[in-house]
Amino acid sequence: MPRQVLAEAQVHPAIRDRVAGHHREVIDAAQQAIASHPVVVFGMAANPFVRKARRALDAAGVVHHDIDHGGYLSEWRRRNALKMWAGWPTFPMVFVKGQLVGGADDLARLIASGELRRLLG
Repeated sequence: MPRQVLAEAQVHPAIRDRVAGHHREVIDAAQQAIASHPVVVFGMAANPFVRKARRALDAAGVVHHDIDHGGYLSEWRRRNALKMWAGWPTFPMVFVKGQLVGGADDLARLIASGELRRLLG
């Protein structure tokens, strides 16, 4: 099933640039990190699932690049821009070789099955 995203034709031309540019610097930085590092973990301070994902990668001996955007009470707009861009509703967001693989529990399943090593080639 294809991921549903509001079609550009359904966004009035007068606001298309505003929609496309919303926190564009956050998205550009995310794309740059994903292009530059095999494994990227986007997170936020004090989130136990972010820590869980990073610890699982450490235990598996997988080097990862971490980017945090604030905590529960700060930078929520920047995190929201990432969520809208990725279509993933929670943190962490784990990318492997440019592909979103999910959050902490999804990552744990990939590690346990050996799929993470296969993805990393």
